[in-house]
Amino acid sequence: MGFNWGRVHKHEEQIENDIFERVSEQVCSYYEVDHIEDLTEEQISEVQQWALDDLGSSSVIQIGITDLINYWENITQNDVEAENDNHIQ
Repeated sequence: MGFNWGRVHKHEEQIENDIFERVSEQVCSYYEVDHIEDLTEEQISEVQQWALDDLGSSSVIQIGITDLINYWENITQNDVEAENDNHIQ
């Protein structure tokens, strides 16, 4: 029987989580905020532009940058929707 790495998806998930945590810590530290959701749209744009300009497309950090931006967009979108719901009632 040849080599088999059982449950490799679990290892990949842990690696992706580690990358996300490292990117989050670096970005939050740089902008001196406690949480990703405390970042402004301008700061997110700066991070996105840095990734486009300075990271290669095959950089593993791109995974964390993409996840961070998606997380921020989901959080801020949910906040806006909740605020809009409060104004409707």
